[in-house]
This record gives sequence, C-alpha cells and structure tokens, in this order.
Amino acid sequence: MELILKGDESGWWVVSHGNQIWLPQGELPQGTAAQWDLQNFRARQIGEWQGVLVWLVSRSMTDSMGSVRQLLSQDAGLFHLAGRGVQLAEFYRSHRFCGYCGHEMHTSTTELACLCSHCKERYYPQIAPCVIVAIQHQDKILLAQHLRHRGNMYTTLAGFVEVGETLEQAVAREVMEESHVHVKNLRYVCSQPWPFPHSLMMAFMAEYAGGELQADPSELRDAAWFRYDRLPELPPPGTVARRLIEDTVVLCREADD
Repeated sequence: MELILKGDESGWWVVSHGNQIWLPQGELPQGTAAQWDLQNFRARQIGEWQGVLVWLVSRSMTDSMGSVRQLLSQDAGLFHLAGRGVQLAEFYRSHRFCGYCGHEMHTSTTELACLCSHCKERYYPQIAPCVIVAIQHQDKILLAQHLRHRGNMYTTLAGFVEVGETLEQAVAREVMEESHVHVKNLRYVCSQPWPFPHSLMMAFMAEYAGGELQADPSELRDAAWFRYDRLPELPPPGTVARRLIEDTVVLCREADD
C-alpha cells in the first residue's frame, strides 16, 4: 500500500526511475526517510532484507542515479530486492493510463497491479523468460563476447524465449543462431530474476553435439572454445552465468582426468 513518508520510516530505500536506481556513495541507502530527505515522497513496502523493510520510491533524484548492476558485488538477496524495485517502478511508470480505453489508472491496494476504473481492466507486471546455457566439449567450454557488453568479458550464450517455444527449443535455437553449434543432453540448473529490464533467466548446461563454431556478428564480437584452466575475463560472482561456468569447469576437469 502506498503512503506519504513522514520522515520516521526506516529501512532500505530503492529510489528508481527509468530503469535507474539512486545509489548515493555507490550504495543502496539505508536509514530513516528524513536522513535521506525522502519525507513527503510517496513510497510503498516491497519486501524485507535481513529483518529490515525495503521501500520503493518511484522518482528520479538530481544526482547519483545509476544501474542496479552496481549492486551485483553485494549480497545476492539485496541485489534481487533492488532489482524487484526497479522493475516495479518502471511498471507503475508505464501503466499510468489504460492500454484499452486510455483512461488514467490507479494502483491496487491488495496486490501488485494497476487497475482501470473505467473499463475494469487489470494489469500485472510482465516478465520476459530468457534461457542461458553453458556448453561443454570435452575439456573446453563455449564462451562469447556479446555486443551489448562492455570491456573484455566473455560469458555464456543466452536469449529470449519466443512465442510458442519450449525452453528446450529456445536453447537449441539461440545456440544455433549465435554460434552455428548443435547441443545435446540439456539439463536445467536454476533460475535468476534479472532486472534488465524485466527478465527471468532460466539456466541450463549442455554438451556439444556438432557443428563448426561461427559467431553471429549481429549478436557477438567473438566466440571460442576455452580450455577450463585458460579462461578469459568472466561475469562477476553472483550471476547465474558465473555459476554455469564454474559448474562446467568442474565437468571439464573430470573429462581431462
């Protein structure tokens, strides 16, 4: 339920607008609303972290707005809650008016939804399912540099699930489109909420089944097979991509014994 901050409310503060988050001193602010000059702003509780409330304030600040990626090096639970706040802030911002009749909407007091009083339509936050896969070939793992990533980081292949696809079909298609490689023995590993902008990553491991590696230049700068003990720069710890790589390294070592 949304309320106007008086100043004595306390907790973690997710202040977000336009898929960005307020990070004074590079960290998520914690303390009272008055301590961070947030009194008189509208806020809603979106969860708890280590027994402390987490509040969402949907607005932009004059400075220190950045990406929630900056929290990746902190605890994974706090990163996920901050990502939840960023996604909810964008949901509320993009659903001020009804897409069916154009009338102004209001937020539900009982659930995460936006409601239209005119045509009675109800909107919920939408999540885009994605697949991400680590591919093993004997003592090597397939890694790639994506055009959307900065620096020299190599990671696993990933992509969005298309309408009418199963997760398994999406993995096979994305791998073929980006690398011209076939996979087999697909195994589900885990999932991770990924607020860029509103995805749910579903992670798999697979084995090489054939095909000559050829990187798609519209998606990748480079793709190569890397021996497990000669890996390039990798995604940060706490990401599902890093977990997939580390789990695959274990299998590569076993294959090399």
